[in-house]
Amino acid sequence: MTPKTSGSITTSNNTTGKLSSVDSSFMASTGSRSTSGGFDEGSKSPLGQILEAPNIRTFTFMELRTATKNFRPDSVLGEGGFGRVYKGWVDEKTMNPAKAGTGIVVAVKKLNSESMQGYEEWQSEINFLGRLSHPNLVKLLGFCFEDKELLLVYEFMAKGSLENHLFRRGCAPLSWELRLKIAIGAARGLAFLHASEKQVIYRDFKASNILLDANYNAKLSDFGLAKLGPTGSNSHITTRVMGTYGYAAPEYVATGHLYVKSDVYGFGVVMLEMLSGQRALDPNRPNGQLNLVDWAKPYLADRRKLARLMDPRFEGQYNSKQALEAAQLTLKCLAGEPRSRPSMKEVVETLEHIEVMKSRTREARGSVVGTRSPTRSQHGACTSGHRHTVKLAVGQGLTATPRRHDDPGGDADDDNSSCTWP
Repeated sequence: MTPKTSGSITTSNNTTGKLSSVDSSFMASTGSRSTSGGFDEGSKSPLGQILEAPNIRTFTFMELRTATKNFRPDSVLGEGGFGRVYKGWVDEKTMNPAKAGTGIVVAVKKLNSESMQGYEEWQSEINFLGRLSHPNLVKLLGFCFEDKELLLVYEFMAKGSLENHLFRRGCAPLSWELRLKIAIGAARGLAFLHASEKQVIYRDFKASNILLDANYNAKLSDFGLAKLGPTGSNSHITTRVMGTYGYAAPEYVATGHLYVKSDVYGFGVVMLEMLSGQRALDPNRPNGQLNLVDWAKPYLADRRKLARLMDPRFEGQYNSKQALEAAQLTLKCLAGEPRSRPSMKEVVETLEHIEVMKSRTREARGSVVGTRSPTRSQHGACTSGHRHTVKLAVGQGLTATPRRHDDPGGDADDDNSSCTWP
């Protein structure tokens, strides 16, 4: 996870003491971000539900220190603006600390005491992810609130982030079939958030927040920026602009007006990344190609041009009819006006239709595969070995910051490391 903004967020002074449970006083302490009265309590969808109260365990700091072997450096999975994420072991039934190699693996996110954004996002994670249950959302298992220590405990996602698999040098390319499976899973998670009467706007949909389990099932992580959607006859909420430049919808960046379908735009950007194998923003690309959406849109609606956009690492091994349908869906998601974008329910239905389409796998001709394909530096990390993402920071303008991860299962940003964790 990359720091989203610093700005006016400050670490609360009321972070001392210990909570034995997530009670109403805690829920109320989150102010405008509280969801305790916002969700439809106990509401269900075919695959998920919104719980009446967070169903998570309260860990002591000592328990998590034991589970992570005293937060040893060799247990670090990743690092970001929130702090570090450590690999830990707990008993599957009791959730008590266990010896390494026994029980189940968990990811323990530990707040950096100097983090300016961490406390509010820590609360938001509990209030949202602690009450949302769906196969395509990462499970929040528990938290720790002790003295000045703030920690979150998640299920471990063995394959790491989609971002790593798409862009990290040395990673085997994801097949067309796997990318389609991942897109469907992520879309289902987002559709679930939008489906309740009090819709949840995720606000930070991007490849680094899509985590993969051992079977490449996609799950959304990092609900630190999530917001409840508009109520009554309102079409949007107005809020401080936060998120990741390149994924944030244009109307949100320009006005601070956040629509449910602002998430759909972000989904379209990730779809474009999966089709092309290129990052939403990359300063190493030629002039005029920094912003992938601006450059690639003309290729999405034309079958002949689309072949030039497709990720060369497919080596032509993808279904051309499926790819065209996926490209046309992507173009709809990237519509400039929110009302012109499909709902996530419609996106899921379209992707499921694409998945079952039957036609001959396209064997790309050599002349097509080699046409206007991106260079190595356009595809992976920049030549210096660091990755850069332009961030939105209110009051600071647009800034470029090195990208690192602190997601459950996300890898540290080291080009020599593997794509996944054992």
